[in-house]
Formats: sequence, structure tokens, C-alpha cells
Amino acid sequence: MNWGIFEGILSGVNKYSTAFGRIWLSLVFIFRLLVYLVTAERVWSDDHKDFDCNTRQPGCSNVCFDQFFPVSHVRLWALQLILVTCPSLLVVMHVAYREAREKKYRETAGEGGGRLYLNPGKKRGGLWWTYVCSLVFKAGVDAAFLYVFHSFYPKYTLPPVVKCHAAPCPNTVDCFISKPSEKNIFTFFMVATAVVCILLNLVELAYLVNKRCRECLAARRARATHKGHHPDCVTSKDLLSDDLIYLGSDPHPPLLPDHPQDYAKKTIL
Repeated sequence: MNWGIFEGILSGVNKYSTAFGRIWLSLVFIFRLLVYLVTAERVWSDDHKDFDCNTRQPGCSNVCFDQFFPVSHVRLWALQLILVTCPSLLVVMHVAYREAREKKYRETAGEGGGRLYLNPGKKRGGLWWTYVCSLVFKAGVDAAFLYVFHSFYPKYTLPPVVKCHAAPCPNTVDCFISKPSEKNIFTFFMVATAVVCILLNLVELAYLVNKRCRECLAARRARATHKGHHPDCVTSKDLLSDDLIYLGSDPHPPLLPDHPQDYAKKTIL
């Protein structure tokens, strides 16, 4: 797989991310992807070839290797990196969709027709939910893979010697794992970086939710204050979308004595 193209696509996520998101992306590329490409693949490249058992029974070594290594570390990490970065691609695609929609609207309505989005890359409306869901999904994927690793390899460690009695081995045989200490070091490193990434995702999620709650409270107070001073004109901003909604009022026509009415005009930009 060409990881360089993958990195180039994800680098565009930086301009749509918060400070925590940029730290997370740097951590993924420097301490996970780079370590995976430079060292991990080489350390695990000879795991099957150097897996020796003290028997010459045909097929015994293969069966024992499959029993203790149902899924290779390298392939699990590759799958984990792909799944954990896919939500970031969805954020980029969502922004591209908004930009295309804004361009089409301008071509149809002209320059004086207003705008659909003041800033297509600003996390408002559906883009905010896409970004929040991506954080939850990334944290969930990392947590799920940590559980899978612990299920396959208890305490995330590899013993230097394992005992195998699976058929067609004639009896219980000893099998020796190649470079177990080096593999354990890299495994602990990848586990630690995954835990840090989970914490960053949770911190960023808490930051976004807290910021949105404070914005909602401030907007409600501003609307209540404005409505108290100007009962005939209400101005509001929808915090869950990037659309601005202005509620103004036309000059009031003479009110009928028996049927008083208020007239308001709603303009969506």
C-alpha cells in the first residue's frame, strides 16, 4: 500500500481540525505510521520463518504458529491505522461537498444572491456532527483494537518459548519465537500511542461539546436581551448550522381595531 498518498490526503484535515486534532494527527503520522513503516514491518518480517519447534514432524510448526499467531501484529496495525483515519477523510469529503454546494448556489443565484455558508470549513451544522462522530469512532476503533490485541496476546507480551500440542505434533513440543524482547518493546510503544490518541480524542470531544454549550447559552441570553429591547425585531443565529437567519419587520400597516396583526419577514442567507 502506498502510505505516502494516504498521508497526503489526510494532511488536508489539519485546516479543519482543532489544536487537539492537529496534535492527534501528528501523533498518528510520526509515532504510529512512521514507526510502523520503518521498524515494525521489518521486525515482524521473519516471524514465521524463524518460528522453530523442536520437532521434525511435517506441518507441526505451521499449526503451532497459526495457533499462537492467529493474526499478525503488522496486519492488525495496518487495519487499525486505516480504520482510525477514515473518519478524517469523511470530514474532508463533507467540506468538499459544502464547497461544491456553495459554488453551485453562487452560479445559480449570482453574486447578489447571498451565500449558503459563511465558511464551508467551519464546524457548524452537519459538519459539526460529522466531526464529533468521527472523534467517537476513532476512539472506539482504537479501544476495540486494544481489546483484540489483549485477547490474542495477553498483557500484550510474547513469551520466548511456547508449548504446543496441536495435531499433527506427536506430543507437546516447545516452539521458540524470534526476537520476542524487541517485538514486545514495539508492541508496548504502539499500545501506548493508541492510548494517548484515545485520550486526545476524548479531550477534543469534551472541548467541542463544552464550546457548543457555551455558545448556545450565550446566544439564548443575547436573543432574550435583544427581544426585550426590540419586541418587533428578533435576530438569531442557528448554532447548529452555518446558515444565518434574520428575523426583521416590515413597516407596520395600520392595525385594524378588531384584528390587530404583526407582520414579520424571514430571510435566510
